[in-house]
Amino acid sequence: MRKPVLLAASITALSLALAGCQSSLTGDSYSRDEARTVQTVRMGTIESLRPVKIEGSKTPVGALAGAAIGGVGGSSVGGGKGSVVMAVIGAVVGGLAGAAAEEGLTRTQGVEITVREDDGSMRAYVQEVQPNEIFRVGERVRIKSVNGTSRVSH
Repeated sequence: MRKPVLLAASITALSLALAGCQSSLTGDSYSRDEARTVQTVRMGTIESLRPVKIEGSKTPVGALAGAAIGGVGGSSVGGGKGSVVMAVIGAVVGGLAGAAAEEGLTRTQGVEITVREDDGSMRAYVQEVQPNEIFRVGERVRIKSVNGTSRVSH
């Protein structure tokens, strides 16, 4: 009776852990270190736009949570030595599945924005797509850079 409760708790913990792994890569999100830091601002015109996929995070959290859930689930199969073997197999399979789930759940849709800057240089920037921000070819934009991170905005 305790194993289903433990399995449900483990699945809940995995879901919360994966949700916590998500970081925003939008043009209007800043880390705490970037707040109140002077930014360099350049202006330019969008030359082209291209949809891209931004891969998800690959931290140990997904694999560890998956291994824990798989180990608990596997140990409930069989008895004695068979239970131990199934726990190990469940942990390995769960770890692989957890890592894949984390990457898939944190993957986002992005946009590659190629900008001809006012100094004549051409640069491409990739950032997460925001539903309320639509870029268009020929549009004037600002490129803000701080600590090696750049963002394109209207």
